[in-house]
Amino acid sequence: MSKTTTSTPEGQDTGPETGQATGQDAGHDQDLGAAGSQLSTAPREEAPNLPALGVLGWLRWFWRQLTSMRVALLLLLLLSLAAIPGSLIPQNGIDATKVEDFRERHTTLAPLYDKLGLFDVYSSVWFSAIYILLFVSLIGCIVPRTWQFVGQLRGRPPAAPKRLTRLPAHTTWRTQAKPEEVRRAALALLKQRRFRAHVAGDAVAAEKGYLREVGNLAFHIALIVMLVAFGWGQLFKSEGNKLVVEGDGFANTLSQYDDFKSGSLFHNDDLVPFSFDLKNFTGTYETSGPNKGTPRTYQAELTYSEGAYGKERRTTVKVNEPLEIGDAKVYLVSHGYAPVVTVRDGRGKVVYRDAVPLLPLDGNVTSSGVVKVMDGYKDAKGRSEQLGFNLFFLPTYGGGTMLSQFPALVNPMLAVSAYHGDLGVNSGIPQSVYQLNKKNLKEFKDAKGELLKKQLKPGDTLTLPDGAGSITFEREVREWAGFQVVQEPGGGWALAGAVVAILGLSASLFVQRRRVWVRATEGPDGVTVVEMAGLGRSESAKVPEELGDLAATLYEKAPGAPAADDPSESPVPAEGSDDK
Repeated sequence: MSKTTTSTPEGQDTGPETGQATGQDAGHDQDLGAAGSQLSTAPREEAPNLPALGVLGWLRWFWRQLTSMRVALLLLLLLSLAAIPGSLIPQNGIDATKVEDFRERHTTLAPLYDKLGLFDVYSSVWFSAIYILLFVSLIGCIVPRTWQFVGQLRGRPPAAPKRLTRLPAHTTWRTQAKPEEVRRAALALLKQRRFRAHVAGDAVAAEKGYLREVGNLAFHIALIVMLVAFGWGQLFKSEGNKLVVEGDGFANTLSQYDDFKSGSLFHNDDLVPFSFDLKNFTGTYETSGPNKGTPRTYQAELTYSEGAYGKERRTTVKVNEPLEIGDAKVYLVSHGYAPVVTVRDGRGKVVYRDAVPLLPLDGNVTSSGVVKVMDGYKDAKGRSEQLGFNLFFLPTYGGGTMLSQFPALVNPMLAVSAYHGDLGVNSGIPQSVYQLNKKNLKEFKDAKGELLKKQLKPGDTLTLPDGAGSITFEREVREWAGFQVVQEPGGGWALAGAVVAILGLSASLFVQRRRVWVRATEGPDGVTVVEMAGLGRSESAKVPEELGDLAATLYEKAPGAPAADDPSESPVPAEGSDDK
């Protein structure tokens, strides 16, 4: 038996899967007939010609260019580059406050960015144009290739060419077995190796590696699914934030959110109906070592119900472990403290008592906020007035600087400063619930004529001058948790598309499509001549090694016949090959 020989004839396709073929390739394909046809569904490009005159000719030329795989890859690259400004420049749809801050700090760049749509990248005309062109290009590439591949699956591997020795890998030997026996053994062997095989004339034709083209098509279809899912999610998504103090609750209605943003096609009725109560927040921290103060446990215990009359259930929400209700996901995103304070007027009447959520300023939860007493307060002379208090809270006061030394409640301290007058809440101008508008407020003065302020321990009271009342830091400090409620209907499809794209790309890279033919004919001397040859998609396909393995197995079932002049002589090898 002869060793399998390899060569690289002019028709061997060694380039990437772009569908291109040289003139030599075309000539060789014609010489091999259907056996030398492409092993993929990539369209074969012809020599470039000028488009026909007229609008129809130009449209046809433009469509061919747009639906080529080369242009699809270029558009995919452009889409990736176009998304970069959306990550580097603040966006109106994500944080309008940062956009306004950017405009104030960059008076020259901001007008240019506005004209280019860089503050709204994902809804800009140029980004949408790339997105739509890529979508159309992928569909134009995939649809004809899919139908062509379906046709290949419904058909059979092409018959063997006349001269198998012109193929890149081939071998031959003579055997005493009958041609029918050789073809029958070859057919069984190839089917056992998971080839699609059939007898075509005097040869067995087989093909394998269809998964490569399946993976290629799956990859591009998955890209379309991801594009659709991304677009769908951007149009119908919603995202809102809510701060909830222990013991309080939240219902998923628009009026309940602290801030809310949504896609252009989102409607309020699309909100998933549910509600929950925050029963307890638990946070534990490293107490020593280089990671002192680093959170170890961050979790919120909730009771929630779906719909208006849903059964109440208990759950625990942790960081990166959201509560999922329908299309909505409830994420735990922040945490802080809410000391309970009581404000009394000059007669001792309680005019305000509540847990006041304060915003953290650093990793040790040094926090600040305000108390606004808007209604029900009267001074010592019975005049109606409004009160405002600035609060500065340290969960662990160290006795030195006004900064917390540890994020847990070890030695809490509340610094209070007091004001009275008009808070400006009735002016119709929105204002922050965490800051005081001091434009129409007056300071309460201490005995030295300075701003009245005091550091309070739990249970301490700051008495206002002239019988104006008091504020007490109660012995209770609640904790609050910040939640982000996200509805993005295309998220599951995008994830599925990404997984399929990875699997499809892996199949298209590592699976090689190849063909094998086994011809068995009776020679002039009555001895059967066996010829085997293989053809692969590219040089990376290990056709010679596979063909050699198949030939060795088939040789055991159809052993070589001795030469005519010497019965003990080994089989004559094929021309141009080495003895095995």
